[in-house]
Amino acid sequence: MNPRWSPHVTVAAIAVLDGKYLLVQETIDGKTVINQPAGHVEKGETLEQAVIRETAEETGWGFEPIHISGIYQYVAANGETYFRFTFFGELTHHNARASIDPVIEKIVWMDRAGMSESRLLRSQSVLRCVEDHECGQRYPLNTVLQLIGGES
Repeated sequence: MNPRWSPHVTVAAIAVLDGKYLLVQETIDGKTVINQPAGHVEKGETLEQAVIRETAEETGWGFEPIHISGIYQYVAANGETYFRFTFFGELTHHNARASIDPVIEKIVWMDRAGMSESRLLRSQSVLRCVEDHECGQRYPLNTVLQLIGGES
């Protein structure tokens, strides 16, 4: 057993078009779920770069972060801890010929009411992020600064 605790750092995108939120449907561990475009931050990426990349990979949409709508610590049923940085932003363009991540089954557009009624949300954080955004929770993008160097 590795004695060092390693939480997961993830990003998620909240984007709205014509009153509906951009979501993705995928199958995780044999269960169909709906989530925001989201994923892990890769080595060398900033949080903003990661959310732009994940949105494009999972939906084919360009995404321009405007603000951070929430930072969440989530402990999954399996005991894994996730730090989720959720960004609200604008969709800039859609590449209909983009190669979408193969785990994504389809793009889903859903309003908040539909999300509230859905039994397919991947976790409680999916709706919570939207609720926080709709209640006006906003943090500037520079809330999280990237510092480069040998000091910690």
